[in-house]
Amino acid sequence: MIATEVLVVGGGLAGSVAALSAAREGARVTVVSKSESTLKQASGLVDVLGRVDDDLVAEPIDAIDNLPDEHPYSVVGKDALREGLALFDDVTGDRYRGTDRNALVPTTQGTVKPTLRYPASVEPGIVGDGRETLLVGISTDPDFDAKRAAANLDATVPGDVRGVTVRFPRLRDDAKRTRHAKLLSESDEFRDALVEKIAPKVEGADRVGFPAVFGEDPAFVRSELEEGFEAAGESVSVFEVPTGPPSIPGTRLRDLLRHELESAGVELVTGVPVVDFEAEGSQVESVVVDRNGARVPYAPEQVVLATGGLVGEGIDSERDRVYEPIFDLHVPHPADRYDWSEEAAFGDHAFARFGVRIDADGRALDADGAVSYENLRAAGAVVGGADTAAQKAASGISLATGWRAGTRAATAVNQS
Repeated sequence: MIATEVLVVGGGLAGSVAALSAAREGARVTVVSKSESTLKQASGLVDVLGRVDDDLVAEPIDAIDNLPDEHPYSVVGKDALREGLALFDDVTGDRYRGTDRNALVPTTQGTVKPTLRYPASVEPGIVGDGRETLLVGISTDPDFDAKRAAANLDATVPGDVRGVTVRFPRLRDDAKRTRHAKLLSESDEFRDALVEKIAPKVEGADRVGFPAVFGEDPAFVRSELEEGFEAAGESVSVFEVPTGPPSIPGTRLRDLLRHELESAGVELVTGVPVVDFEAEGSQVESVVVDRNGARVPYAPEQVVLATGGLVGEGIDSERDRVYEPIFDLHVPHPADRYDWSEEAAFGDHAFARFGVRIDADGRALDADGAVSYENLRAAGAVVGGADTAAQKAASGISLATGWRAGTRAATAVNQS
């Protein structure tokens, strides 16, 4: 039996914030996860609350007042979100930007995304100021059609937006984004050749946007490219457009969090799914993981569940029920399966809000609204009550509920 004070199950954004929050309160923390963090699949943006009832939100913290009582933000409160954001800002430092107002970040699909925190490499591309923009696509990357994205943006945002597609020098057709990033980071010759291809197409644009392939040190790559354009007679700002998976900005964020967790003394154990647990009355006594076929039990004082939602397999379903598969926690859902979704593709789907319900201390609740286990809390996408995709709120909920669960778990340990 391995003893630990706080055991966090799940290593994504919510689990990382919960673990770091607990460690900073003096708790001995272990994180166990089934697989590598899903952050490398994410955009690297921190969406807090971008839409409410299909309307864009300018100031997301203020807009929490308009959310229903069962929404995670309403349950844990604004202060939890503020503290989660403060922790995030402390971890990321000058690598991220943002204020209390949402910024509109262009996407590879030619839409704009309201987000509260974004990589510094994205900042020069924020829309709304009317500057002329050139988007650059890579011929071997089917996920970013620069001309189509530019046409969509040109029709919806101030300032002209144009798109060009180029073939990156010295790269095979099947080259991955990580290869682009490596060459942009390490090769003067590669950067010079790329600028030489693009400079004639700038034609008076104020900024040039690339897919997010600027490697581990995007500030260096941006500076080098801007100097190259300057030498070619084009004074422009260079920025990254967030991409889908595999996401280099998401990988950067994962690495920042991992470094901070390790510095805080958090033990990270990956590739060990939770397969069982034991409880005594209102307390979880042990949590069992599978380590290469061996059952390894942990004896935590406090547990934080941060395993994800339906997509992340933190919530599961059968034909007649929806449930949380590790601790069999209650997940509210309509009795009739046909009521789980609406006919319209973008309708008010019940399944989008599936998840465990929590109290103000982050503890998971049963069907009667009572605490399931006094020492079990939940954070992130496993928490229900919000359509995070429609509301553009997933990361913010992870920060708020992760901070609340981690700090409350540490407080309980310190008081025991």
